[in-house]
Amino acid sequence: MTDTPSRARTRQAHQVGLAARRAAIEILSRVLTDGRPLDTTLARSAESGLLTSLTQKDRALARSIVSAALRRKGQIDALINAFSDKPLNRKKSGSAYQTLLAGAAQILFMRVPTHAAIDLAVKAIAYDRRGGRKLGGYVNAVLHRMDREGAEALAQQDAARLSAPGWLYESWTKAYGGPGARAIAEAHLSEPPLDLTVPTDLGTWENTLDAKQVGPVSLRREDGGRVERLEGYEQGAWWVQDVAATLPALLLGDVTGAHVYDLCAAPGGKTAQLAAAGAKVTAVESSQHRLERLKENLTRLKLEATCVHSDVLELSEASPADAVLLDAPCSATGTIRRHPDIPHVKTKGDIKKLVSVQAGLLRKAVRLVKPGGLLVYCTCSLQPEEGEKQIAKLLAEDPSLERVPVTEADQLGMPEALTPEGDLRTLPSHAPGMDGFYAARLRRSETHP
Repeated sequence: MTDTPSRARTRQAHQVGLAARRAAIEILSRVLTDGRPLDTTLARSAESGLLTSLTQKDRALARSIVSAALRRKGQIDALINAFSDKPLNRKKSGSAYQTLLAGAAQILFMRVPTHAAIDLAVKAIAYDRRGGRKLGGYVNAVLHRMDREGAEALAQQDAARLSAPGWLYESWTKAYGGPGARAIAEAHLSEPPLDLTVPTDLGTWENTLDAKQVGPVSLRREDGGRVERLEGYEQGAWWVQDVAATLPALLLGDVTGAHVYDLCAAPGGKTAQLAAAGAKVTAVESSQHRLERLKENLTRLKLEATCVHSDVLELSEASPADAVLLDAPCSATGTIRRHPDIPHVKTKGDIKKLVSVQAGLLRKAVRLVKPGGLLVYCTCSLQPEEGEKQIAKLLAEDPSLERVPVTEADQLGMPEALTPEGDLRTLPSHAPGMDGFYAARLRRSETHP
């Protein structure tokens, strides 16, 4: 049968979309099979993987497919199990599982035309030389069932409970109660907005960017948009930073002229905040690559800081600072909205290792602050082991430290984030929606050794 012009255009469009689907499947494989962080995988794919040759539009499509597949992975997994005649042997089926994830995400959550999603999934798996190419019929059958029965099955699911592995959901239930854990998980099902830190002329930029103020120094654009195309980007008038991530630096108060260490500083949002507030910042980062990115950001923002490539534990203690901000490496479970791979690449064992690292960094940070100076410790984790319990242990062991409670007098505008102990604990479920962060403010005694 001869193609009509309409059919020919449709077929061509489907073929054009194939590269984006193959890239999405490749990225999902790297994340879920190899346990690589999504951000790193996307960057590497853009440099030397299947993203390299794609247009900006197709890159965006591939990223959207990956994000939806990871965000809704628990729900999709339940449907794959329900709609498969027999369990899929993932070790011998190449990328069949990732192809199903990508296809189902498009059909059920992205409003992609079903015929396009299924046709391109089958075409994509034909390229798989690791066993998946033999499973085109299987992929086709399961995705057709997703189309026919998926919406009704989704309506019967507990989406929040399926959004995180059991151990993680249970840890939130223990820390925040059943309703609290559910509210957190439900918040993670939504795409994050675009938050911008604006150090000056907040009102002016609120109008210019068609945004609204959501924190002391933050504006939010619900529609997002290509960051580099927004007015003010080239001028360095603002930078991208979740509203919750701006709060720890604000806890140091007036830092004009003060020497402040920003430890584990990359990507540099807090360094920029402190520099814009008039501090003399020493930004310390162990990753040379991440430090270079930090420097690039400071250049765009026309801000200055002393950037040091070093392991924090190896820093000299000869010249302690007036204040220290330690944003410690953590499980990042507070940022799942922005990083939907986290529930699928982090384990309980990872948290145990991170707790040990954080404790060592905290002890070092204490020695890097002058007597009488402030130390703010923070993590973007929802896990108490990485936050409240770390500080409780440190205060019990070190009599030279005292907590400086965070109160409404700090004018953060988020009373629900203030804990009874006097720390800061934001949750993704807090209005107006933000990352989960923990921060504690301590002072080193002037008299105690």
